[in-house]
Amino acid sequence: MPCAPTARPAPQGPATRRSPSAVKSLLSTRGACLSAVAVVLASQSAIAHAQDRDANAELEALIPDEAIDDPETWAADGVPPEEPSPIDGPDPFAGETIDLEPESPVAELPGLTIEWPDPLELPDVEQIEDDGSAEFSEENPLEAGPLLIDPVVVNMTEQLSLAFPSDPEAFPQVDLFVSQFELLSSIEAYDDTETNVGQLGARAREDEEILNRLLRAFGYYDGEIIREVGPNLIEGSDERPQVRFNILPGERFRFGEIDLGELDQAPDSQTLRQAFELFPGDFVDSYDILRERGDLDYALGNNGFAFAEMDGPELLIDHARTEGDLTMIVRPEGQYNFGRVISDSPDFLSSKHLETIARFEPGDLYQRDLELDLRRAIIATGLVSSVTITPVEAEPPANGEPGVVDMEIGLTEAELRTIAGAIGYGTEEGFRVAGSWEHRNLFPPEGAFKVRGVIGTEEQLIGVTFRKSNFGARDRVLTLDAFASSLDNTAFAANTAGFIASYEQLSTLLFQKPFSWSVGLELVASDERLAFDIDNSLVNSATPPPRQTYFVAALPTYGQIDTSDDLLNPTEGFRVSLRTSPEVSHTQGMESFYLRNQADASYYQQIGDDGPVLAGRVAIGSITGAPLASIAPSRRFFAGGGGSVRGYGYRAIGPRNADGDPIGGRSLVEVSAEARIPTPLFDGAVQVVPFVDAGSVGVEEYPDFSDIRVGAGVGVRYLTGFGPLRLDVAFPINPRPTDSFVAVYVSLGQAF
Repeated sequence: MPCAPTARPAPQGPATRRSPSAVKSLLSTRGACLSAVAVVLASQSAIAHAQDRDANAELEALIPDEAIDDPETWAADGVPPEEPSPIDGPDPFAGETIDLEPESPVAELPGLTIEWPDPLELPDVEQIEDDGSAEFSEENPLEAGPLLIDPVVVNMTEQLSLAFPSDPEAFPQVDLFVSQFELLSSIEAYDDTETNVGQLGARAREDEEILNRLLRAFGYYDGEIIREVGPNLIEGSDERPQVRFNILPGERFRFGEIDLGELDQAPDSQTLRQAFELFPGDFVDSYDILRERGDLDYALGNNGFAFAEMDGPELLIDHARTEGDLTMIVRPEGQYNFGRVISDSPDFLSSKHLETIARFEPGDLYQRDLELDLRRAIIATGLVSSVTITPVEAEPPANGEPGVVDMEIGLTEAELRTIAGAIGYGTEEGFRVAGSWEHRNLFPPEGAFKVRGVIGTEEQLIGVTFRKSNFGARDRVLTLDAFASSLDNTAFAANTAGFIASYEQLSTLLFQKPFSWSVGLELVASDERLAFDIDNSLVNSATPPPRQTYFVAALPTYGQIDTSDDLLNPTEGFRVSLRTSPEVSHTQGMESFYLRNQADASYYQQIGDDGPVLAGRVAIGSITGAPLASIAPSRRFFAGGGGSVRGYGYRAIGPRNADGDPIGGRSLVEVSAEARIPTPLFDGAVQVVPFVDAGSVGVEEYPDFSDIRVGAGVGVRYLTGFGPLRLDVAFPINPRPTDSFVAVYVSLGQAF
């Protein structure tokens, strides 16, 4: 069924328009055509279903009976006419035919009251003739500003550089800024890998954000980072693409208001405020904020504020004022004094014993450092696997007086029994097997009992030791030791039974002390091989050396001043120590009184911040009051070995008998010097150490330097978290015929 367009009146000039009724009529006609097409394309099955004149009402409305009787006539009738337009008045287009052309003007829209604008006319641009005076810069516009004229360029890698203003006052934090960026830079991290332009650009965007954050961290909130990516940006670089960041820091912001909450209400608030050394007008620096926050927290914790609280810092930036307002709420919560120390395991480590360990007394002002020190001291006992210390309020502050806070100690016991053993072999000492069993708290608190034994080529020993740690005071140790031993080496042979008691305060790995001391008692019975006749002459090598029994009683004392910065690996400072032991010796009905003295001094000095460490040591010893023959060989001086003169055997330096065996002496001199030179190996963990040692032992009571032995060599140190591992290879410079041509030493810690 064809659908023809309905004729329309021709337009009458540009003002002619369609009426709403005309437009609606046109749409109705088109709708009729679409309806007709839909009917023609309807499936025959649907019409077949409609043949039933008794169909339901919905189907009857869609396909009435007349459509079944005469489909063509029904379809030609179209759709019913539209209702009349609701717009009042006659239709201005009635009887007219409208022909629309592309260039026909747009008809007025109903309800539009705004006039169309007049055509926009721009004035002609005045042309200025070139008189030759104009100049065009060919320089990089990034360097045209006053802050980047002749910039300071820092080449980070062959692909990365930073450009800063040439005026040092414009950005004085350049060095710290560069070092911080070097730790965070993505380009720096991937410098050794192959990188294309796309990867470099992505990393450059990450680095740009890092640089912006760093600028803000230093207080430059209006700074700008200009990124350049391309070739030939870094002088002397390779063919890879490069990145250059131009840093324009801008004006540095200052602190405006600083709000520290309730800090000014705390007792001694002025001292606390001085600990936080940031004030209005100071430059904003995030690193300073964190540093000063830590200082304030330290001041609160060590001035009695056991329960102080502090919120994180918040910084509000005002670009109009170029200032930042800092808010960091502090709640001191009152001052407290120390109260009791309460153990949750009184049978294991009693409260009384823990109070002995603590470096504070009840009534002392609370200090967090002393609380942490107590925790470390409990761990240093070796009896616990974990420790918790909880400050608990016993009395609140009142009437301007501090409150009282108790320290509740939670302890977890460690394994207390230890079995240890060692097997070794030395070219001079032969085999040596040592073993021990120890219970570290058999006699609580901290009463250890140990049984030890040695079986070897030169030495056999069995002994028992009782040790009471923190006895009477912090870090003081009472030791009682009984032993029986047999020793046979080139220096002397001795079958010895002895008892030694000592009371001491010495440095440990956790607590290095500026002053250490010890006092003791020694009772020794020793049957020893002699190298001298009774008249002090050498024994003929053809006759067996005689043996002689000595009964010795001694009162050894020791003191040391230590200003070095590390117990096992000192880099600066000095140590000075003195050992003295008045002794009485009884042998073959004769008694001898003599005094053994030895002084040691060592000095350490590092060259530069990370340079080599120069170290030196001097030791002088003397035995006065008795001839050499009256002194048991085991009580004499010997030299040589890894802790003495390297390059020589243990106790190998000094006077010898006719068989060439060392006999010891009454005087001692040792001198050592070495340079501990760092290397880049293993991130700086390896040192190379050239050294030279010299020493002498004499039969007279004062050194005569008549027979000085010198050794030299080189060593390697591997710096670990608990101390350096030492390997030294030394050569004797002026050896005797019986000395080896090389000696090797391995140990933990430096040689001195």
